[in-house]
Amino acid sequence: MTDEKAVGVGTDPDIPLERALEVATGLAAWAARTIREAGAGAPVHDVREKDGPADIVTDTDERVERHVREVLGAAFPEHGVVGEEYGVTEGAPDAPHWVVDPVDGTTNFAHGIGWCSFSLGLVAPDGTPLVGVVADPWRGETFTAVRGAGARLDGRPIRAAGHTTLTGRVFLTEWAAHAHWPGMDALLAALAERHCTVRVMGSTALSLAQVAAGRAAATAIGEFHHVDGLPAMLVATEAGAVALPEVPVYDRPLLLAAPGVAAEAAELLRRAGA
Repeated sequence: MTDEKAVGVGTDPDIPLERALEVATGLAAWAARTIREAGAGAPVHDVREKDGPADIVTDTDERVERHVREVLGAAFPEHGVVGEEYGVTEGAPDAPHWVVDPVDGTTNFAHGIGWCSFSLGLVAPDGTPLVGVVADPWRGETFTAVRGAGARLDGRPIRAAGHTTLTGRVFLTEWAAHAHWPGMDALLAALAERHCTVRVMGSTALSLAQVAAGRAAATAIGEFHHVDGLPAMLVATEAGAVALPEVPVYDRPLLLAAPGVAAEAAELLRRAGA
């Protein structure tokens, strides 16, 4: 498994990507309905701590991941699964595996804030992302991508923005759990000097996907995790965004940027010490 390793390159032509996308989008539609019905824009009460007060889980997180695992196990019994709530289920040797975050943005969800997502992706044995799906339950949007086939939003092709400067644009980031990540404060200050507006929304997958849709010029994540970052990263890069580094490493920073601002954003991150 590659849940804590570098993501590699290369694909196996025998992996049924069209079937994988079909199953993944079906699961995304079910998950979006389930999350929306469970939250209904109001705080939920079945909240429990995992590793601390800022690391929480709800019944919905667990219900969605259990269902996803059941469906994937029936459709692709040889595949492994890496999930946010139930960890690693090993697949057959040299088989691909799925990464799933059932509710990315559980804190928002638990407090009735309508900004969370469902994230699901298929990963080759060498770590290459092959299929990525990110669903926004509150806006009824679903981002999809298949490696080498471009990115789509609700079935329509999307592209990263054509911006050539960060000035006047939107830059997204996320906390490292509840804390600032190393270099984050210096980065925010540098962006403010450029009149670049920063937003911290509360869902890594959705923040990365906004670059794919051309809504944000760039997104920087201080601690990359495969379950909520890899599917959205594939969507963004298939939409033409630049990933730095191209091969992200678990718990290390990732920058996704529109091509015309990638060098500027990367230099700001470098100066900030991220």
